[in-house]
Amino acid sequence: MSEAPTSTSHAEPERELDQPAPEAAHPSSEAAHLASQVERRRTFAIISHPDAGKTTLTEKLLLYSGAIREAGSVTAKAGGAQATSDWMSIERERGISISSAAMQVDYRGFILNLLDTPGHQDFSEDTYRTLTAADSAVMLLDAARGVQEQTRKLFAVSRDRGIPIFTFINKLDRPAQDPYALLDEVETTLGIQAVPVTWPIGDGPDFKGVYERTSNRLHAYERTERNARRAPVTTAAPDAPEVAALIGERAQAKLIDDIALLDSVLPPLDRQRFLAGEITPVFFGSVLTNFGVEVFLDHFLELAPAPGKLVTTQGVVQPTDPGFTGFVFKVQANMNPRHRDRTAFLRVASGVFHRGVQAVLTRTGRDVKLARAHTMFADERATVDDAFPGDIIGLVNPGTFRIGDVISSRPGVELPSFPRFAPERFATVRTRSTDKHKAFRKGLEQLTEEGVVQLFYPAQGARDPILGVVGQLQFEVFEHRMREEYGVDVLFDHQPYRVIRWLDRTPEKPVRFGMLAHDRDDQAVALFRFDGEIKYFQDEHPEVSLAESPGAAGVVRL
Repeated sequence: MSEAPTSTSHAEPERELDQPAPEAAHPSSEAAHLASQVERRRTFAIISHPDAGKTTLTEKLLLYSGAIREAGSVTAKAGGAQATSDWMSIERERGISISSAAMQVDYRGFILNLLDTPGHQDFSEDTYRTLTAADSAVMLLDAARGVQEQTRKLFAVSRDRGIPIFTFINKLDRPAQDPYALLDEVETTLGIQAVPVTWPIGDGPDFKGVYERTSNRLHAYERTERNARRAPVTTAAPDAPEVAALIGERAQAKLIDDIALLDSVLPPLDRQRFLAGEITPVFFGSVLTNFGVEVFLDHFLELAPAPGKLVTTQGVVQPTDPGFTGFVFKVQANMNPRHRDRTAFLRVASGVFHRGVQAVLTRTGRDVKLARAHTMFADERATVDDAFPGDIIGLVNPGTFRIGDVISSRPGVELPSFPRFAPERFATVRTRSTDKHKAFRKGLEQLTEEGVVQLFYPAQGARDPILGVVGQLQFEVFEHRMREEYGVDVLFDHQPYRVIRWLDRTPEKPVRFGMLAHDRDDQAVALFRFDGEIKYFQDEHPEVSLAESPGAAGVVRL
């Protein structure tokens, strides 16, 4: 994997990119308006291990904002509400999230840009790229399972990028680990100090609610006859009589001891330490039953950073810089069956986006007019006239835009290389029907452009395309989408290769160990069955340098 870029960061300042002096067209009132719009925005990603409740949390945030009337679940039963952010039929059928979703909602005067990332590890690359567009992250943990493998990986990327991280420990309405053990696991496994803002009172059938340490508020959890949940809020110290009336004397006694211990051994919540990535505020609750979500949102609005700087190869772009700059972090085909077009997800990094703005696509140096842009709400879309730093907009993409592209009013602004994961499984693919060849080529081009799979072509012999994936699910998603979106049934011929290396040149002699191929950018690669073949290859071709990613081989392409 190549190193992920730092698109927004809160660490020490880097060299500022030279900016043109503001012109008369940008009076101080417009600068003040831009600054106020930046301060209103919170752009964040939700990260977790599969089944921790990530997509359900997204739905509840939409519910609280009034954006939807009924929150769905990726595991909803027949007749129940399905998750808004899971718009693909395969996501709805299997109860999993495999694509990133971007949604914008207005909540209490703030504009929240939600980036719901894939939970399945086979689509980690999509998640990693989406994190480049976030200013903060919400790490969701299952209270019974704690910190799991995928969470560790995503936390590491978020921390490497310098973005602050909230922690929400979910499913307290079910049997859970001891909360002290959960805090200790966060600290020892992830290497960050956990500071609980709310504290659970029991779990499972004995779950009584959460106590908000920073404001001495008790949020009581009650089950009604209809299995609905409500949360009366009581402002009182843990030893107050009204607390005992709500949760019982035994639970109150434990709460008094817990809060006293936490206050004595933990530092107070410090926003600057949070923004610096030194601590993670911790919240407890039950997303499925709406419990603890609202109190989390209240603190999120206070603590989360507004859109930050964009680090480029030429310096730093600040969100309040007057010139428009944005970057593409995702490409998606066929989000809406009525349109059947491709969408490039663009994060606005500086200035103001106006519909029809003229800018430069820095990869090609060509001028582009951004006349067809829309906001996204799952697979629904609406034309956008203006957007500000932190906003995520969709650009109709006829094949012009690629992941990692910068579109700016200033020429020459580029990003460091985006992460690209080396595939570990390979298969040649072809269509079952020769009369579907045109649709097959279209689907192959668009789905590889998205990053659903990686595409390679053999350097010798038959030219059937080779697909490379990190995990088996990617093959299944490719097959499903080819059939559903392009009307093409495909056949796979799985290959024995498990290792890939990018080459800085084509070998001078015939290749005996491994298989020589080219990626979609015509960069030479070699596929190997096992690591030992790499040494044999190097012995026979000493003039060739091998790398684990295209960027390391001297080429940065996606």
